[in-house]
Amino acid sequence: MPFFMKRFLGFVRKEFFHIFRDRRTLLILFGMPIVQILLFGYAVTNEIREARIVILDHAKDEVTEALTRKIFASGYFIPDLTLNAEKDIEPAFQSGRIKLAIVFEAGFAEKLERNRTAAVQIIADATDPNTASTLVSYTQFILLDYQRQLNATETVPLTILTKSRMRYNPEQRGVFLFVPGLIAIILMLVSAMMTSISITREKEMGTMEVLLASPMRPLQIILGKVTPYVMLSLINAIVILLMGKFVFGVPVRGSVALLLAESMLYILSALALGILISTVAKSQQVALMISLMGLMLPTILLSGFMFPIENMPIILQVISNIIPAKWFVIIVKGIMLKGLGLDILWQETLILMGFTAFFMLVSTRKFKVRLE
Repeated sequence: MPFFMKRFLGFVRKEFFHIFRDRRTLLILFGMPIVQILLFGYAVTNEIREARIVILDHAKDEVTEALTRKIFASGYFIPDLTLNAEKDIEPAFQSGRIKLAIVFEAGFAEKLERNRTAAVQIIADATDPNTASTLVSYTQFILLDYQRQLNATETVPLTILTKSRMRYNPEQRGVFLFVPGLIAIILMLVSAMMTSISITREKEMGTMEVLLASPMRPLQIILGKVTPYVMLSLINAIVILLMGKFVFGVPVRGSVALLLAESMLYILSALALGILISTVAKSQQVALMISLMGLMLPTILLSGFMFPIENMPIILQVISNIIPAKWFVIIVKGIMLKGLGLDILWQETLILMGFTAFFMLVSTRKFKVRLE
């Protein structure tokens, strides 16, 4: 073998050794594709199964009971609450537990027999217009299939009329879905990613040691680094809300003050995550990679603003509970589209506060240990 070829092969062998010794490089080479294919393969789906719904049956006759059994036997729906009156439908939607309500009119079987027609009302939570449209279509198909079964033995055809109503987003505009999600993504981008890169840059350039040698305490340094991003993130949130309202017509039906306070809470949580990333990353590139993989992808895929979480495998549903963006998206949708207050959103707010306190505590301690 020629000498230059041996030298080339020796150089290639050395590069392989360097790659295999660097765990972070191996993680990026092999871990990232696996994580992405699993996330996109399981999270990105338009199929909906086991959506929680309620049925209000004013008739309670043999036909409505047969229809109820057929609806739940389809696998698309599971029962959530038992309703006794129409006034209970709105609180069920506000709680966020259900996606759809089906109302059978009184005397359903009698009207079907006497008038050859009876009505079913389908009410959907259209804060996610794609999911709402899909669930309404599923319901209409099941009712139509039952109607065909009945007409197979009837000389005069029977008709089950369906009346659908979209709550909170009657026009089913997609922007009602994307504006709350964009707030979560942009705030995470500005707060966490930019904070982690900013602090890592100081470490990479060697200026962090100078700051730590100054009379300022580590906590003061952290606050000094993140304060501009707090203000910029809040400005970004306000700009998105104003553009959503005046450019795209997205309403803010709840308290604006509560919405801004919840946004500030989420910003603080994202900033604490950014500080935590900066204590682990040794370079800006590593900080950027961790932010993209560890924060941006979960925020987009597992927050529930684009793809329904209940359609995902159980493991991803469990993981989504530790994604702060999931709870923030629920809060923003509730305030903007449903007009909810803290009396209903208190649980999500407490969870977000717990995340914020935990991330701040851990990031501050790790910052002191790694940099002092």
